[in-house]
Amino acid sequence: MLSKKQGLYLPEFEHDNCGAGFICSLEGKKSNDIIHKALEILDKLEHRGAVSADGKTGDGAGVLIDIPHEFFSEVCNFSLPEPGSYAVGNVFLPQRENQRDFCIQTFEAQIKKQGLILLGWRNTPVNPAIPGRIAKETEPFVKQVFIGKANPDQDDFDFNLKLFIARKVSEHTISNSRLSDEQFFYVPSLSTRIIIFKGLLMPQDIKLYYKDLMDPRVVTRLALVHQRFSTNTFPTWDLAQPFRYMCHNGEINTLRGNVSRMRSREELLKSELFGDDIKNIL
Repeated sequence: MLSKKQGLYLPEFEHDNCGAGFICSLEGKKSNDIIHKALEILDKLEHRGAVSADGKTGDGAGVLIDIPHEFFSEVCNFSLPEPGSYAVGNVFLPQRENQRDFCIQTFEAQIKKQGLILLGWRNTPVNPAIPGRIAKETEPFVKQVFIGKANPDQDDFDFNLKLFIARKVSEHTISNSRLSDEQFFYVPSLSTRIIIFKGLLMPQDIKLYYKDLMDPRVVTRLALVHQRFSTNTFPTWDLAQPFRYMCHNGEINTLRGNVSRMRSREELLKSELFGDDIKNIL
């Protein structure tokens, strides 16, 4: 039963949306307790999304946290520079090894082309028994990539610009290839500050699927969680939120129009920052 019209509230505009939550330390102190509380918030948002017929596949859920530098320094079999001097991100890849290798090689080639340093890869620990039957059909292989600056003096803006170009060109190269599983390649985040864990999962299953989230050594100052309610698009692993640069409670219904208008202006686009790379990232 809807509330009656009052003030600026109009019941005819009532509709269901996604659920989002945020928690942080006001003192800027990192702790595992923030992750625990954030995941508790996410559990409470289950009603904001739908469940598929298999009873286990949700519309998608995820969590954004600080990069746990000390934790990664312990578990990686390669050395990491100081925090802020490298970027890390979870990468969705094809399950088939030969196709996965193609995506990795393509990404590594673009990282090298931008003059950046590939520090290494780590298999993101996951529990394959957690996703529902429907989600399992499109489950990606998840790895973490670690990328260092071209040199210690490279400023953060230039570093992030090079990361962006490497990712975008890799996406286009793989998408335009003859790879049958090209749709599996997706980079949920690639940042010097945060990392995103997300997927086509129920809210309560995020922590069970991504084992890193259950490790007490993983700490953060903040956490952003999201439970998706898929209304205008089918739920997929990559459309789970948070996204790389935003997290919103709803869907952008004007996306097709925005994309079309940008495509009509591609020939006129120029950028002093991107230079000739502007043509490769569109």
